[in-house]
Amino acid sequence: MSRVVLTTWGSLGDLHPMLALGLELRSRGHDVIFATPEYYQNKIEQLGFAFHTIRPNLPEDPATISRIIDLKKGTEVVLKEVILSAIRDTYQDLLAVAQDADFMVAHEIIFAAPIVAEVLNMRWASCTLVPAAFFSAYDPSVIAAYPGLAKLRRLGPSVNRLVINLADIATRSWGKPLYELRKQLELPPMRNSILGHSKYSPYLVLALFSSVFGKPQPDWPSNSITTGFTFYDGEQERILSSELETFLEAGEPPIVFTLGSAVVGAPGDFYGQSVQAATGLGRRAVLLIGKNAPPEELPQNMFACEYAPYSQLFPRACAVVHQGGIGTTAQALRAGCPTLVVPHLVDQPDNAARLERLGTSRTLARRDYLAPRVEKELAQLLDEPSYQQKANEVGLVIGAESGTKSACDVIEQQLEKALLARPG
Repeated sequence: MSRVVLTTWGSLGDLHPMLALGLELRSRGHDVIFATPEYYQNKIEQLGFAFHTIRPNLPEDPATISRIIDLKKGTEVVLKEVILSAIRDTYQDLLAVAQDADFMVAHEIIFAAPIVAEVLNMRWASCTLVPAAFFSAYDPSVIAAYPGLAKLRRLGPSVNRLVINLADIATRSWGKPLYELRKQLELPPMRNSILGHSKYSPYLVLALFSSVFGKPQPDWPSNSITTGFTFYDGEQERILSSELETFLEAGEPPIVFTLGSAVVGAPGDFYGQSVQAATGLGRRAVLLIGKNAPPEELPQNMFACEYAPYSQLFPRACAVVHQGGIGTTAQALRAGCPTLVVPHLVDQPDNAARLERLGTSRTLARRDYLAPRVEKELAQLLDEPSYQQKANEVGLVIGAESGTKSACDVIEQQLEKALLARPG
């Protein structure tokens, strides 16, 4: 039985695709070990997987979360101050579990993974969940801190490559702790830990999203394979509560308001404004509020709860208002549900732009998330049939994909090569 380490860091949108891979690989007879922040230990062990902690743990205090979701500085905070500043801890933790493994699959945000693979001379795969991570000049990303640069995309690859070069200069210093660690371990220097292809595996790069959402580009890593989204629907999370089921059965499809699993830690007045907007539209609503207190005097045609499985709730909604995280985005696309996206951090502005180009969504800046404007945007989303029509078309395509199977097929191909190359 081969031993495979799956390692990731981030929100549930980052964890769930890896859980999908883990469940599929285990069903194929592989021994799967998860290496993630301690925050997810119970969730992973409840599924029967071996668990190994990697540092840093996920920030939980609202003050830090508020800094992370700042559009201007959030990317720098999470990458430079939280993740890369702890690179030595991550390296030590990951090395301890990977040294007894046959193969490793690492989320691109695990910057210690290439170092561990080089030190162990290990065959491995990296994965990314969003097209924005490739920083393509042919399909330029919306950069959270400078969204206005997205207007340059129509000028072509040459101009957009200049933007990427500027981003390279601006972010190169963030990786100083990583560069120092590589030097100490006598590994070749790395130009930039954030941009470029050096953070990806030289063997296999899994693009764990649908080609409907991001088509392969000439400047992606040459060993990239677009698999389709990998969806996780655990048994313990696949059933709606009886209270929510009763509410859904009692009337027309509601608008769902959610901030995912990360942004919900610092929601501001998102839910209060959402209630006012739904009231103005005369619409029923479901609010997924995490551990926050529900809005006061919630109308009878609205329902608030900590969480509900997106795969079961979204197909029964008329629209979803969300933060643009890739996990929420993928579930809404599969459900064939129109969306209003309110981007908060990192890849979310780019995800929102891609949804708009697909014709399934509208976008509203966080600073403009006030009830009158939300009401106006939702009215246009719900009253214009093209949004629902396009959402249905895209949902059929994504529903027919087998992202998890496709990803595990190519992982096994690389795993077989790793086993053949093993001494003895």
